[in-house]
Amino acid sequence: MGPLTAQSQRRLVIVGFLVVPLSMLTLFSLYPFVQLIWYSMTDWDGLSRSSNFIWFENYRRIFTEDRILLSPLINSLYYFIGSLIQLAMATYFAVILNRGMPGSNMFRMLLFMPFVLNSVAVSIIFRDFLQIEGGLDALMHVVGLGDYTQEWVQNPAIVKWSLVFASIWRYLGFQLLITYGALQAVPQDQYEAARIEGAGEWQQFRFITFPTIAPVLGLQIILSTVGSLEVFDVPFLITGGANGTKTFIMATLEEAFEFRRVGMAAAMAIILLSFVMLVIILQRALFDRGGTK
Repeated sequence: MGPLTAQSQRRLVIVGFLVVPLSMLTLFSLYPFVQLIWYSMTDWDGLSRSSNFIWFENYRRIFTEDRILLSPLINSLYYFIGSLIQLAMATYFAVILNRGMPGSNMFRMLLFMPFVLNSVAVSIIFRDFLQIEGGLDALMHVVGLGDYTQEWVQNPAIVKWSLVFASIWRYLGFQLLITYGALQAVPQDQYEAARIEGAGEWQQFRFITFPTIAPVLGLQIILSTVGSLEVFDVPFLITGGANGTKTFIMATLEEAFEFRRVGMAAAMAIILLSFVMLVIILQRALFDRGGTK
């Protein structure tokens, strides 16, 4: 066997670099995905060695007989509204911090700190903070708002907004960091030229800042939408799904591990994945259309 040509060596190097990531992608992503689709068409209980292939029976039951399994998706609407509020706050703070005001580094660290904290710790903090006679009630008494204290996690009318507030506090720093990074790419000479021309703060944001960071804000809306469909840790650790706070992920895990209906849970996971993909396609289509105008 003669020496390899330069082209053969190049191909060998490319294959050598690709074989490991492609193998890991197949083993940890593609194979579980195919297996999930297979389970969604069976009545496997998660323990038996055998199961019956029932085609689309699980999907039919979810959309016709067990529609209550889809009801937790409504709770995602609260988290989606909260994510929009969170994005507006992150953009507001990022614009202020980008001006290099004194102490901006400290404020940026304080706003980002909740995101790096362990989600379990954050949820436990808010669980105690929102309890009756907890930290929030004590704070309201101190500032003279004691008459307006509520059962923040016991009252079904407001518990969802209490959890949304906890999620905003938890993830505000993440969106702030992304928006702040996008603002660093805005040329400062454009602001200086705008000030010379007499443009106000709002006009500078509308005609310089916003068009520059709009693609990043669009990406964050996509991430927020996907995140609102997949909320789990905050409601699970604070209320455990009580008072109507169960999310679709919690219902899926309940089907799989409490009711031993892994096939049904796999079908719910596929439905959630389909929702996420549909949302991403629609939002990408809208943003691409907006970018071409």
